[in-house]
Amino acid sequence: MPAKSKAQQKAAGAALAAKRGEADTKDLYGAAKDMARTMTEGELEELAATPREGLPEKKD
Repeated sequence: MPAKSKAQQKAAGAALAAKRGEADTKDLYGAAKDMARTMTEGELEELAATPREGLPEKKD
């Protein structure tokens, strides 16, 4: 499933970095924190890999 907004794609990237140990989970907040806790690495990769071109900043 591709990301529906730039904010979602960015949060998925941060959560993925934390899941892989490249970033500290205590630095996450909001959606990124929830994503890191509830989603698999594969799901996060799919969201984070979504091209940002054409995506809205935030989903209404």
